[in-house]
Amino acid sequence: MTRDYRGTTALITGASAGLGVEYATQLASRGADVVLVARREERLRDLAESLARDHGVRATPIALDLTRPDAAAVLRRELDERGIRVQTLVNNAGFGMKGAFAEADAARIGEMVQVNVAALVAITRELLPEMVADGRGALVGIASTGAYQPCPNMAVYGATKAFVLSFTEALAYETQGSGLGVLAVSPGATRTEFFDITGADAAVGRFQTPAQVVELTLRRLDRDDVPPSVVSGRANAFSAWAARVMPRRVTLAVSGRVLK
Repeated sequence: MTRDYRGTTALITGASAGLGVEYATQLASRGADVVLVARREERLRDLAESLARDHGVRATPIALDLTRPDAAAVLRRELDERGIRVQTLVNNAGFGMKGAFAEADAARIGEMVQVNVAALVAITRELLPEMVADGRGALVGIASTGAYQPCPNMAVYGATKAFVLSFTEALAYETQGSGLGVLAVSPGATRTEFFDITGADAAVGRFQTPAQVVELTLRRLDRDDVPPSVVSGRANAFSAWAARVMPRRVTLAVSGRVLK
């Protein structure tokens, strides 16, 4: 099966860089109109113009700071005012911090939880009913290989990604039979701005490109039996499997040494 995105609209959060740009590009190339959500308005407008020109789709930029507690409500109003109904949602927005939890900036920790968890849940709740009713699109949650074990020195980030993994897998079960494809995607180290911000020493394993991650996502969504989750990259998939079968104390010790 190949999922047909023509005549549908895909909303991508964190669409101004990295994986967000790639998801928007590949979905537009398959005929989906796209809604691009991120803080950086100029980047969004440039991307929207490029996608509309190259793929003949409607590309709508919406500049929105997802650290706002009311971000989901604001986004809902924007969509309603523009008459846009969403069939596919890619929950891509998120960021990480590296360092000891006790020394981290408390306000910044709060913003990370808001973006990585609270906004993701609220936006999904706003859009999921109409997505399930339509049944043509997909829900993608961007987790991480860090979701499979505790992440000392990136404790909150790892915990937020474990939440995204569990939350998205649970929704995959809840929406069975609706036609909606629901998939949690766990990239490993990927060449995006994430590692420019957190530092390359936070990377574990070989780097992949955003294109590789997105291509895997769309291949899995094209299947009749969409799995609830996938880890991008064979080495990453093995590491995630090992983290689940090893004693928890061993997993924690290995993760701690890697991220020290």
